[in-house]
Amino acid sequence: MAEGLHAAAPQHLPAFIADAGSGDALIGPVAVILLLSVVLIGGLFFKLHSLPERLAHKGRKVQMEIVAVLCLISLFTHIHAFWIVALLLALVELPDFSNPIRRIAVALERISGDRGSAPQPAIAVDGPGDGIVIDQPPQREG
Repeated sequence: MAEGLHAAAPQHLPAFIADAGSGDALIGPVAVILLLSVVLIGGLFFKLHSLPERLAHKGRKVQMEIVAVLCLISLFTHIHAFWIVALLLALVELPDFSNPIRRIAVALERISGDRGSAPQPAIAVDGPGDGIVIDQPPQREG
């Protein structure tokens, strides 16, 4: 058998083609580049996926928890509609319903004169229009 190139082979081979029986010089750098790209793209994916949760941190706790749950559901189920809903919920400022209801409850307790058997803690009600602050509840007599 004659040592030499096949008749159909080109006379000049590129440097990345290894000789028969020798190791491949590009396998190490390609493995490092592949590993780094998977780690960097995965980190970018998780950073992007937690975007609604990071946006919701400036809101109220209930809204942040709902957004966090929607992000986790989207991450584990790969249903992107949950992520979109979480992003929209994080960007929208929800109205405060608890403060007016708390003010109504405090006003009704003042009208009825019944504060319950246990002493109530100080309730601070700060509304946008009147700025009413109730320092201490009145004590029951008798």
